[in-house]
Amino acid sequence: MAKEVVISAKSTFVLTDYQDQPLGRDEIRGKTISTLISQGTEMGWAEGEEFPIRPGYAAVFRVEEVGDAVEDIEIGELRFCMGYHRQTQQHPARYTLKVPDGVAPDVALLARLMGVSMTTLMTTKARPGDKVVICGAGPVGILAAHNFAIGGYEVSVVEPDEMRRAQVQKSGIASVFPTMPFEDPDYDKKVALVVDCSGHEAAVLDGCQIVRPMGEVVLIGVPWRKYTDHSAHEIMKAVFFGFVQLRGGWEWEVPIQSRDFIWEELLEGYNNAPFSIFGGFERALRWLSEERFNVSELMTTVSPEEPATVYSDIAARKITEPFIAYDWYKI
Repeated sequence: MAKEVVISAKSTFVLTDYQDQPLGRDEIRGKTISTLISQGTEMGWAEGEEFPIRPGYAAVFRVEEVGDAVEDIEIGELRFCMGYHRQTQQHPARYTLKVPDGVAPDVALLARLMGVSMTTLMTTKARPGDKVVICGAGPVGILAAHNFAIGGYEVSVVEPDEMRRAQVQKSGIASVFPTMPFEDPDYDKKVALVVDCSGHEAAVLDGCQIVRPMGEVVLIGVPWRKYTDHSAHEIMKAVFFGFVQLRGGWEWEVPIQSRDFIWEELLEGYNNAPFSIFGGFERALRWLSEERFNVSELMTTVSPEEPATVYSDIAARKITEPFIAYDWYKI
């Protein structure tokens, strides 16, 4: 039997057995090399009410079996997917991507986290050269900063935690602030886009107060809990009188995949979306292969043998690196 990480009850992480299902004609399967831990999401799931939950955000695996309807995928190939924390991955081939040559498996996993803010990059009205402020320098925030920097924006990060600010700067983002730079005339009412990756209502209010008229504040971070006594009225006032466009940053706003224009299906809706989730992943993998930025010193790998210890260490902030991957060769 193979092993997988399961959240079996509230705040309870265990390693259990599972059985692979028969391989579908359009599927591929292989041994998992690495899976990405999405710290905020998985710790949030563990505080829910319905269990069991099989967590997992992204995986890289080596192809060992190919369904008879699958084309252009070779045995031994490394593939990226949105997969569970488990020893094997089995997915429809169309929902996987080849890992570019030279990209380490754990680094390739970051494409998944880059995809969270990639949707905002695809949909924002801000244009290259505009000022963009990222609130929160957790894993998603750091990579959001690099997404927009690669896109040609003038990027700054606001993060109250000193260690995280240092990590952002180590990753190559120079403009970092402990608080929103209201006193700087180059920022006050000059910011085109604020991307909140913190889920903190004070950060959202600050964002609404610093953006330019008709500027955007996009909510990416999950508001897992209430942090302050700010009222909705404060945010409403900032939005109304500042002419702010406040919106959700739902990463699934764009289709999972784009496809070619099909005239016969036009009556069912326009079907040639210019952007897609997997298009964003593909772009992210390309940027990683081109070494557009370097976060290798901000990554660590852990064994999945004792997941309770791993998540306990995450909660206690004993793991300081923002990017954590399970190494399934350690089991």
